[in-house]
Amino acid sequence: MQVLAHSHMKSFYRFTLLGLLPIFTCIFLAAAQNTGGISGIVLDARTKKPLSGATVLVTEAGLQSLADEDGRFRIRNIRPGSYSVTVSATGYEQQVSYNIPISSGNENELSFELEPSYRSGSELVLRSVRLTARAGSLQTPLRVQRLTSEEIKSNPGGNFDISRVINSLPGVGGSSGTVGGFRNDIIIRGGGPGENVFYLDGIEVPVINHFATQGSGGGPTGILNVSFIEDVRLSTSAFDARYDNALSSVFEFKQKTGNSSRTQGNVRLSGTELAGTLEGPMNNKGNLTYLASIRRSYLQLLFSAIDLPLRPNYWDFQYKLTYKPDQKSTLTFLAIGAIDEFGYGPVKEATQDKLYTLAQVPSIEQRSYTFGASYNRSIRDGFLRVSLSRNTLMNQNEKYDENDESDPMNLRFRTDARETENKLRIDINQNRKGWTYSYGLSAQYAEYETDNNIRRRAAVGGQPEDRILFSGDINFFRFGAFAQAGRTLFNDLLSVNLGLRTDINTFSDDGTNPGNAFSPRVSLSYQLANRWKLNASVGRYARLAPYTVLGFRDNTGKLVNTNNDYIRNIHYVAGVEFLPRATTRFTVEGFFKKYDRVPVTVNDGISINNLGADFATVGNEAVTPTGTGESYGVEFFAQQKLSKRFFGIF
Repeated sequence: MQVLAHSHMKSFYRFTLLGLLPIFTCIFLAAAQNTGGISGIVLDARTKKPLSGATVLVTEAGLQSLADEDGRFRIRNIRPGSYSVTVSATGYEQQVSYNIPISSGNENELSFELEPSYRSGSELVLRSVRLTARAGSLQTPLRVQRLTSEEIKSNPGGNFDISRVINSLPGVGGSSGTVGGFRNDIIIRGGGPGENVFYLDGIEVPVINHFATQGSGGGPTGILNVSFIEDVRLSTSAFDARYDNALSSVFEFKQKTGNSSRTQGNVRLSGTELAGTLEGPMNNKGNLTYLASIRRSYLQLLFSAIDLPLRPNYWDFQYKLTYKPDQKSTLTFLAIGAIDEFGYGPVKEATQDKLYTLAQVPSIEQRSYTFGASYNRSIRDGFLRVSLSRNTLMNQNEKYDENDESDPMNLRFRTDARETENKLRIDINQNRKGWTYSYGLSAQYAEYETDNNIRRRAAVGGQPEDRILFSGDINFFRFGAFAQAGRTLFNDLLSVNLGLRTDINTFSDDGTNPGNAFSPRVSLSYQLANRWKLNASVGRYARLAPYTVLGFRDNTGKLVNTNNDYIRNIHYVAGVEFLPRATTRFTVEGFFKKYDRVPVTVNDGISINNLGADFATVGNEAVTPTGTGESYGVEFFAQQKLSKRFFGIF
C-alpha cells in the first residue's frame, strides 16, 4: 500500500507542475495590462430564462452595459479597485452587489438572478432595490445566512477556508476534539456534526473537509476552493423539502461560471497551501466554459518547523464545465476530489499537549470525490432540473498504543472502508396564479464495504475488553419524494409555505414504511411594518443512520443494527427580522428541537449525536435506536453586508 501511495504522489507532483504552468503564464500576461473588467449573465430567478435588455451599471466607474438576447453582458476598461454593480430590468427588483473586486488583466465573471416585482391588488408595485442583507425566501424565511466569496476571503482568521468561516457564524459551534481548535466540525443549535447536508450547485457533496470523520463529516480543513464560490447560503430551519437527510442545517454553495470571453487565472499562496485556478471559454461561441483548480498543502512542513507532532498532507482538485446549447437550457458538469494523508512525526520539545496528541491521533489515508451533471431547462412559468451524481469516500484509519507497531496487541483499531452513493434527482419548479410550487423524486443506490479490527474498551458496567473483527458489505436503494407550495396573501403582508417529504430504503427492517421518514413542514412570514417581519415555522425532519452503523456486524458476521433507520427531530422556531437599510440585518429567534430514534451505543450508552468531533470513525459498534433529546435557545444575529470595504457579524 505504501509503494502504491508513493507512486500516486509522484504522479500528482508531476500533474501539479504541469497544471500550474498555464496558470502562471496567464498571470504573467495579465500583469502587463492596467485595467480589468466584468462580464456575466442576468436571469429570471423563477424561470432561469435570460433577461435581454437588463441594465448593468458599475456605479463608481459610471460604466454600464445592456444584456444581450442571451442575458450576457460585458464591461471592460475598469481601473483596479472595489466597485458596486447594480442590475435592473423593467418588471423586476433591482439588485446590487457590493465590493466587487477588479484586478489588472482579469475579468470578474458574475451572475444575477432577478426576482419579478410583486403585485398589490391589480397594481404592479416596483421595489427600488433588493435588500442584499435579506437572506430568507418564501420557502425558507427563518434563520438563513448568506455569505459572498469576498466576505469569506475577508473573514479574520478564516484563511480562505469556507468551512472555518462558517464555524465563526452566530449559532454555529465547533468542538475542540483531539487537536484543540484545529477542526471544522459544524454543530448547529445543539445538534451533532453529522446532521448537516451540503449542496454544490444543486448536487450533494457529503464530504467538504479533508481528513473527514467517517459517519460524521467534520475535519481540520475545508476542501472547497473559495475562488470557485459566488456565495454560500445556510439554512438552520424550515428546510426546503427538496433536500433530504437534514436535521440541523442545509448549506447551498453557488459556484461561479467560467469566463466566456477570455482565458485567465490566479495563483494564491496562503499560510497553509498553494492554489492555482484557471478559467475561460472552450469554443468560439463562448457557450462552453470551464473553471478548474488544483491545490497543494505544505502543512506538514509548517508543522514540522514549529515543532507540532501532526503531519497533515493533502491535495484537492475541482472543476466545473458549463454548456448552454440554447437560451432555455444549461448543462453543468462538476467534480471535486481530495487526497489526504495524515500521520505524525517526532517533536523536539515533548510537552504534555504534544504527547497527548501523539497518543491519540491515528494515521489516516483518505480518497474522496464527487462528480455529477445537472441539466436545467426553462419550461412554462418555471424550470425543470435533473441532477445525476456519484460520490465516494475511501477511508483507512490505524492506531497503535504508543505508536508501537511491533506488537499486534498494541493495535487499537484498523479500519478500511469505502462508501459510495449514486444519485438521481428530478424536480419541477413553477409559478402559476400567485402560487410558487415545486415537486420531485429522488433515487439513490448506496454501497458500503468495510474491514475492521477494533479493540473495544471495557464497558461502564465492568465487562472485559474484547476485539471486534469483521468485514463485509451492504448495498441497497433509497427513494424519496417531495412537494411544496407557497404564496402571499392579504396584499402580500402574509407569506405561507407548506412542504411535505418522505423517504424509504430497502435495507433496514422497517425501511419501506414511508411513515418513518414522513416530514411535513409549514412556515409563515408576516410583514409587521415596512422593514419588520415576524417569522415562524414548525417541521419534522428525518435522516438515515450513518452507513457505519447500518453496516456494522458482530464477530459472527451478522448485521446487528438493521433496526436502526431514520433519526428524527421536530423544529419549532419563531423570530423577528429587522432590516434598517439595504445592507444591514438584525434577527432574534427562539428555537426548540426534539429528537427521537437516535442511535445509542450498547457498550457505553452514548448517543452518536454526541460523537464525531474527533479523528476516528463513528458508528462501528452495536447501537439501539432508543435515544431521545431536546435542544432549545434564543439567538440574536446582526449582519452588515460587505459594503464600502466594511462588513461585520455579531
